Amino acid sequence: MNQIHGILAAIVIVLTVSVVIGCSRRGEHPTAEKGEESGSELALSDTYDHTRNGARLILDYDPQSNSFNGTVENTTNETLKQVRVEVHLSNGKELGPTPPVDLASGEKTEVQLIASRTDFDGWTAHPEVGEGEHGHGKERGEHDSEHRGEHDREGKSEHN
Repeated sequence: MNQIHGILAAIVIVLTVSVVIGCSRRGEHPTAEKGEESGSELALSDTYDHTRNGARLILDYDPQSNSFNGTVENTTNETLKQVRVEVHLSNGKELGPTPPVDLASGEKTEVQLIASRTDFDGWTAHPEVGEGEHGHGKERGEHDSEHRGEHDREGKSEHN
């Protein structure tokens, strides 16, 4: 019986190591592409700098303006369609998404998401690419509050 447990433990270890090595060779975290959240929560003084679906997002929090500021850049050789950014605050509120933009290969655009409240002490962020996430269609570019659904939690000011 102990031999079976030992063999099963060895199999689990080999599989775990294989997944970790496979993901690190591609430069991905297993959840970075599939899940909406970017991972662990950041402190207000931290910088977010990650690439997801070819969009590199660099973002910082500015307490003076109570906003998240940075850039999103296309790191691929093709145009990325409908690139937008979201920030999720520790208080459960969501900022964004920003208006969708198409980014040519190597193109970079500035991002700003303004929070309407200051009752948070941590955050996560992520870029989104294409229509697949949240089912955003062409009406998303209008940012009409009737079409915003879950993205209207913090108010319209974060889309400036």
